Amino acid sequence: MSEPKQEPEAERPTSLGIYDRPGQPAITGIEIAAIVLSAVWLVVSVLFLVLPGPQQGGGFIVTFLAVFMPVAMIWVAAMAMRASRIMREESARLQTAIDAIRNAYVSQQQRAASSYEPAMGRKLDEIAATAKKTESALATFSTNRTEPARTSTPAPARGDQTSLELGTTAEDITPPLPTDIFIRALNFPETQTDTEGFDALRLALKDRKAAQIVQAAEDVLTLLSQEGIYMDDLRPDMARPEIWRQFAQGERGRSVAALGGIRDRSSLALTAARMKQDPIFRDAAHHFLRRFDHMIVDFEPEASDAELTDLGETRTARAFMLLGRVAGTFD
Repeated sequence: MSEPKQEPEAERPTSLGIYDRPGQPAITGIEIAAIVLSAVWLVVSVLFLVLPGPQQGGGFIVTFLAVFMPVAMIWVAAMAMRASRIMREESARLQTAIDAIRNAYVSQQQRAASSYEPAMGRKLDEIAATAKKTESALATFSTNRTEPARTSTPAPARGDQTSLELGTTAEDITPPLPTDIFIRALNFPETQTDTEGFDALRLALKDRKAAQIVQAAEDVLTLLSQEGIYMDDLRPDMARPEIWRQFAQGERGRSVAALGGIRDRSSLALTAARMKQDPIFRDAAHHFLRRFDHMIVDFEPEASDAELTDLGETRTARAFMLLGRVAGTFD
């Protein structure tokens, strides 16, 4: 029976080099220096302590200690220096491994987001197509009902039926988005199987005003994720509903400082650095803050205290707290 063929060493799967313990040489410069010093000391000791002749009484013990005690101290110092060098190397390797793990995690999240966005885009395109069909059918129905009373007015062309009588669009007669659906959409789907979250997001994207804040929030959340900042990891101090009402009514500065409840120093530092260095991120952040201002002005008069509290717990609101604090909105 032939022996199983071994795979070449180059083809075997190995872990990243930063996780493999580097081989330590058996003899380093420290050991060589210790050997040289020990040899020199032994030669000097033999010449000056042993060769002159034996000593009386306790002279042998004294001579033995005088010869070998410095050698022992030399090797103790050598072992301490070697251990110190190994600890420094291990510390550097550990820091490198931590950085690599963080980068790998961020890359994995980015790949997951990039694979998720096309599927979501296709679903939203399907929703848009369905919405267009619905608007066309509604316009056609309205035109058919009003045509007998408008015999002197020519019928609109088949391809121009998205507008209703007197300049009214289908969007104008669409019922307003329910508050609970709007708040659920601002929190975005929890997972890919969160059907309730996806349903709320679809309905919000069909509403013009809701779609503006949702799309702006999606942009900044994607950019923040590139820095490893995720809203689920933040635990802000929640503001009372009256603070949200004051902000919606135009209050700014320290009177509404409670809205900037993000205390994570790492997230604040990374966001501030990205805001200064990346003009695209800065523009997206300011656009999002403006959209959020407009949204809260329209949302607050009709919202209850409980609904304002629910709004403050969404991912969109947490992004507003983080970016607003970095931008100085609450200073």
